[in-house]
Amino acid sequence: MTQRPVTAAPGNPGRRLNRRQALLQTGAGVVAGVATAAATTGRIAAQEATPESASAPPLTVQGEVTPERAAQAVERVREYATHLLEESGVPGLAVAVVYNDEVLLAEGFGVRELGKDEPIEADTVFQLASVSKSLAATVVSSVVGDGSITWRSRLADIAPGFALAEAWPTQNVTLTDLFSHRSGLPDHAGDLLEDLGYSQVDIFHRLRYLTPAYSFRAGYLYTNYGLTVAAEGVATATGVAWANLSRQRLYEPLGMDHTSSLFSDYMAQPNRAIPHIRVGDTWEVTPQQRDPDNQSPAGGVSSTVNDLAKWIRLLFGAGTYEGQELIPAAALTPVHTPQSFSTVVTDPANQRPGFYGLGSGVSYTDFGRPQWSHSGAFALGAGTAYYLLPASNFGIVALSNAMPIGVVEALCLDVLDVAQRGEATRDWFALTGPGLEAVLAPTYGTGTDWEAVPADASPAQPTSAYLGTFSNAYYGDVEVIESGDGLGFRIGPEPREFALTHYSHDTFSWQPTGENATVRSGLTFTIGVDGTADSFTDEDLADGGPGTLVKAAPVAE
Repeated sequence: MTQRPVTAAPGNPGRRLNRRQALLQTGAGVVAGVATAAATTGRIAAQEATPESASAPPLTVQGEVTPERAAQAVERVREYATHLLEESGVPGLAVAVVYNDEVLLAEGFGVRELGKDEPIEADTVFQLASVSKSLAATVVSSVVGDGSITWRSRLADIAPGFALAEAWPTQNVTLTDLFSHRSGLPDHAGDLLEDLGYSQVDIFHRLRYLTPAYSFRAGYLYTNYGLTVAAEGVATATGVAWANLSRQRLYEPLGMDHTSSLFSDYMAQPNRAIPHIRVGDTWEVTPQQRDPDNQSPAGGVSSTVNDLAKWIRLLFGAGTYEGQELIPAAALTPVHTPQSFSTVVTDPANQRPGFYGLGSGVSYTDFGRPQWSHSGAFALGAGTAYYLLPASNFGIVALSNAMPIGVVEALCLDVLDVAQRGEATRDWFALTGPGLEAVLAPTYGTGTDWEAVPADASPAQPTSAYLGTFSNAYYGDVEVIESGDGLGFRIGPEPREFALTHYSHDTFSWQPTGENATVRSGLTFTIGVDGTADSFTDEDLADGGPGTLVKAAPVAE
């Protein structure tokens, strides 16, 4: 198998953009970058006023959403959502459109589960995946509004047990740094530990063993657990568990009755969207339901489009909802202010950079107007997105019960086109579909086809040569054992056991599982002078952290 081409990570030209990073960067992630690059360059323009005429019509701005275009956009939702379900095979979608503090549309399309008749409705509950980050930022803004903490509060003050690899960042990293992904942590740091069964506390602790991917505050790499540790630090400072803090500060005040930050609440919902994955050309119910409680602030919220429409109205009201100030505007403003570059352009004359605020993507339309957005993606069965045009008080949110293939992004971008221009200017799914396919491509195990044993394969050492306990600070102990007629290894706190299949000489392969798993991974032992393995290096482990583990020294008697 040939190596797939990779893209440089934003702010880190020498570092490849891998699947864990790309699954969501900013706005609609990589997809938004594709859409932006394809869009025509626009400028702010206004009609000339007539100074001498007191009855001159008000100025209008290109790209402004008018009531007529908003109504047209609503009709487009119904038409295009139906089309996308037919074209993609995605089982179901729910969509809400908000304009001028009014919910113009909140509807469902398709079914909750393939093979069954229960329809998607406006109150059907979906896992939000990384759209959770934007809700988490709203919750933290509420606490900031109390004055007990600020967005510049240091983790060393509110969560003193947390540490990064280096002393100065450990002492100075702030809520803003972690919510804008500029802490220096590698992309999606900690995610693979979650797949291996480590607890939230263990993952937070082990982040200190990761070498920084860039200088503190000098780059951007997307990290679920960086944001999660910041949010949990705020919860600790308030003395209220994160799920309860979210409920008290946001869900209850807005009447978001079907929204929760607990996986158990989602699973208990009778009107629940069932996640699906695509296997080849066929959609199937996911065999492994994603439990995101460990990273709840970053990916663990479940909600409905009816509930999210209330949240969008709160954002458009700058923290005020139905005449009541719930969050001071000054506390919420940093969320939608660029804090880091999520996409660094190579041609500044013709490209626009991407920005990340606090748990929210920040960009600018072809007409120079602000746009707030975020996508959510679970490879195990959730694709979500929202796009907001705050200057026009127009926004759309779309939720699906299927792994991300670009459907929700295409729907949102198409409807924004209609709302701003009066028509869709391109086939958005033709852009977003390939974009998401590239995002989901494997990032480990791509240099070799581990399914095909080579004809000239060399025999392995005797089984006993590979046995033992191997370790590093990040993954802990990994025990290589005899398993059936061959080898296996145990990893993680439970631990979890995986079979090793011989490939050639001292190289084996195995099949990872979990949210970040794709193809088989190659594992190669290094044999010492005594004829036994003294270390091994694994592709999947290296993709999520330090991939070389060394055999533990024998304990002296």
